[in-house]
Amino acid sequence: MLHIGWFSTARGNSSRILLNSVFDKIQNGALDVQIDFVFCSREPGESENTDLFIKQVNDYKIPLICFSVKKFAQGYQQPVGVKDENLPGWRVEYDRRVMDKLKAFDCKLCLLAGYMLIVGPEMCALYNMINLHPALPSGPKGTWQEVIWQLIKDNANESGVMMHLVTPTLDRGPVISFCRYPIKGPAFDPHWAAISNSPLDDVKAKAGQENELFKLIRQQGFERETPLILHTLTAFSSSKIVISGNIPLDERKTPIAGYDLTAEINLEIKKINPGN
Repeated sequence: MLHIGWFSTARGNSSRILLNSVFDKIQNGALDVQIDFVFCSREPGESENTDLFIKQVNDYKIPLICFSVKKFAQGYQQPVGVKDENLPGWRVEYDRRVMDKLKAFDCKLCLLAGYMLIVGPEMCALYNMINLHPALPSGPKGTWQEVIWQLIKDNANESGVMMHLVTPTLDRGPVISFCRYPIKGPAFDPHWAAISNSPLDDVKAKAGQENELFKLIRQQGFERETPLILHTLTAFSSSKIVISGNIPLDERKTPIAGYDLTAEINLEIKKINPGN
């Protein structure tokens, strides 16, 4: 059985959906995995979404560790947001406090699913951590919102979702698995046309994340996140993927460049949504 730790900031309902999907597969025996703990970088009372996530974890009877990065930053009179890998001293110290709180657990793998903090070098060295990132391996960095806006700005033809090993380089660690999907074609083209003559700043100001193209790209990416996580955890639990010395290896101990699971993920989506 594969023992994992789960990291989340639980900022939106997608965090709950991802955890629920994996937990259900574990409960029905489809996934040989045990979630030893859930770590949340928020505490009760910080947001309604996070409170719902915390209740969910408690209902599942998974050990939960909450440690508010917002409150910790306030103690240093610093803003929470950190935009690149050059972490300030207070963020390095926050990671150290997190590691101290997790000393009782000995997980072989930690999964970041909606964890909105950049992980520092010390945590990367201590844990084998994999991150769910809403872009192709060569795609934009950042949050899913930042990724989508960058795709629109670049007039991109496709996007994807990937799982990668967490390293001190943001969103660019060795790729473990990924899938791709088009963002041009009959379903998308009318929405591209609707904004074709508008500067991106105007599109953001007018509709923001309610823009139809933005929403459609997000929908296509989000519905692939859970299948990709499940396929990837299955591969780890069966030792088809292992991590050694910060390098993902296959069962023959050969380094992998990232499994393209597009066909498998598309098949999963067709089972769930036959009309797609």
